[in-house]
Amino acid sequence: MTTPKFTRGQLNTFQTPDDMHRVTAALHAVGRKVALVPTMGALHAGHRELVRRAKRLPNTVVGASIFVNPLQFGEGEDFEAYPRPLDRDLEVLAESGVELAFVPKADDLYAEGHAVTVHPGPLGDELEGAARPGHFAGVLTVVAKLLNIVAPDYAFFGEKDYQQLVLIKRMVRDLNLPTRVIGVPTVREHDGLALSSRNVYLSEEQRADAVLLSAALSAGAHVGREGAEKVLSMARQTLAARPQVAVDYLELRGTDLGPAPVDGEARLLIAAKIGRTRLIDNVPVLLGAAAD
Repeated sequence: MTTPKFTRGQLNTFQTPDDMHRVTAALHAVGRKVALVPTMGALHAGHRELVRRAKRLPNTVVGASIFVNPLQFGEGEDFEAYPRPLDRDLEVLAESGVELAFVPKADDLYAEGHAVTVHPGPLGDELEGAARPGHFAGVLTVVAKLLNIVAPDYAFFGEKDYQQLVLIKRMVRDLNLPTRVIGVPTVREHDGLALSSRNVYLSEEQRADAVLLSAALSAGAHVGREGAEKVLSMARQTLAARPQVAVDYLELRGTDLGPAPVDGEARLLIAAKIGRTRLIDNVPVLLGAAAD
């Protein structure tokens, strides 16, 4: 089979896994590295930041995938309504200097009768996994597929989906996948709201309520030197200002999402519903003596 045409300096778009794999194999054969930014489209400044970080790497061709993965949506979730502005997304990738775009259809990634998935382990049933059963099996399955198809040297993911990032790093480690996973800090609006493709669902009033999530996290992180209980109580106190924000969970964990240390680095995580829209956010926290 011939290798599909790849033109440097412009966006090259591929749909089938075979075409994508042959192109990246050809790039590796001539000594080029490949970086991948996996996305579900509806691209925003957070995705642009992932691309920007990837483009810092020397001798590296930057690619991005756009695929709304049905496996990670549960019953009653917004799979059908999830925004899919593909033409605009491809424009964003081209403007950002991305040279590879992988835009498969569901049939390209999931053969009829597909049954094998990646099990996320116990962490997959906690936090987001408790609220969305099966979600992380769907996430890890599609990421494993993308890493096998594209064979990137690097893959970039945002820290906004922190549990997802931790689980992907574990999968890559546990399955000995030859990709370095790089997390990128959350990109925020001027008022602190974490950028998310689901923000478009918010009304103007709900948008004002949503800022409370980042405000609560910041308030908790600010008192990290006073210990875990103070962090959580300060965050809860902030959230109490707007009872219409329906908090699903607010938890302080270690950076690996195990128990939080007495002193050291931790992560404060929140999930809440604003109207019918479910949002998540998190921030790093220094606890105890580490805060000094």
